[in-house]
Amino acid sequence: MDTTNKSLGDYFRHHMREYGLLIALIAIMVFFQVVTDGTLLKPVNITNLFLQNSYIIIMALGMLVVIVSGNIDLSVGSVMGFVGAFAAVMIVEWQVPVSVTILASLLLGTLIGAAQGYFVAYWKIPSFIVTLAGMLVFRGLSLWLLEGQSVGPFPKSFQLISTGFVPDIFPAGLTDALAAMSGSRNFNGLSMALGVVAVAFIIWTGLRDRAHNAKYGIEDEPQAFFVARTVIISGALLFVMFKLSTFRGVPNVLVSMVVLTVIYAFLTANTTIGRRIYALGGNVKAAKLSGIKTERLIFLSFVNMGLLAALAGLIFAARLNTATPKAGFAVELDVIAAVFIGGASMSGGSGKVIGAVVGAFIMGVMNNGMSILGIGIDYQQVIKGLVLLAAVFFDVYNKTKQG
Repeated sequence: MDTTNKSLGDYFRHHMREYGLLIALIAIMVFFQVVTDGTLLKPVNITNLFLQNSYIIIMALGMLVVIVSGNIDLSVGSVMGFVGAFAAVMIVEWQVPVSVTILASLLLGTLIGAAQGYFVAYWKIPSFIVTLAGMLVFRGLSLWLLEGQSVGPFPKSFQLISTGFVPDIFPAGLTDALAAMSGSRNFNGLSMALGVVAVAFIIWTGLRDRAHNAKYGIEDEPQAFFVARTVIISGALLFVMFKLSTFRGVPNVLVSMVVLTVIYAFLTANTTIGRRIYALGGNVKAAKLSGIKTERLIFLSFVNMGLLAALAGLIFAARLNTATPKAGFAVELDVIAAVFIGGASMSGGSGKVIGAVVGAFIMGVMNNGMSILGIGIDYQQVIKGLVLLAAVFFDVYNKTKQG
């Protein structure tokens, strides 16, 4: 038993960052749930959490890829605001159809990412300088395009990008019965069903991966940790989906976030291009000598970031129902902070998609909880800065201790 305890302790110490993030998120949520007298986890506030942080999470996925490759993008907030302004002008002033506007906006973001990636990858200009210039350029272009004024409102079809909900397909009689059982006025059966399916998928993939690792003799997560982590995640997911089911169901942006998270988690962990990006960030010279086209990977990482920033800009504009000159201001700080809190290394080569998403939720819960408590924006900025510093210090301390 002593050997088992020792091995469990060693495993936890070597994976403290991964489990520490989950523990930190739970602790922060419990704290704000208590001090806000239960307001944090009310169905309407959980929905607001997803709506308020959707664009942060979406951009954090792209920022993770950029940072893992050994670069950084300071322009994402400005690009987000500029694309939102561009979409507003097209829809409100030029009367362009929503579908055409969305495609044009995504293309614009992709081209912006390509332009910045070109200078970073092929002209070897530091990404900090290129994207700092981009931040200033696109902030100025937003002011010019909107002429210093807000433009809106948008048609309902565009607002559905952010404010829409997945409709319930269950029969009315069944949903009425579920509502009566849950003690709420209405109940979205589809949302709860999606939660159950998601939990079943998490358990199945976890067991499948453990069986695969055992078959090939790969060292795996201790069973106690696997069971505890699966129970916590599954329980939290069912709780959140139940709360959403008693309100209006699953927001459209949550579906987009989940789909993108799954795609990027798969691409970064299970594909050749994902492994090459990590190799690039770990040692660019070694990656180049091994035949990896490093310039192309860096270029594509910025193209990807531009596309996701454009998508975030559309979602943010749709949620506000207007485009403003200040949209996206300082958002890049929250995005970068989410990635670093999630475990990414400033030197590149390390970081996980799930970590970035959890980091974004930590920032989001803190923002939401402090706003409910009426804490001023000045103190909020101080607290978030200290949390970021603590997260990075914790990461550096662990690496130094293990090294």
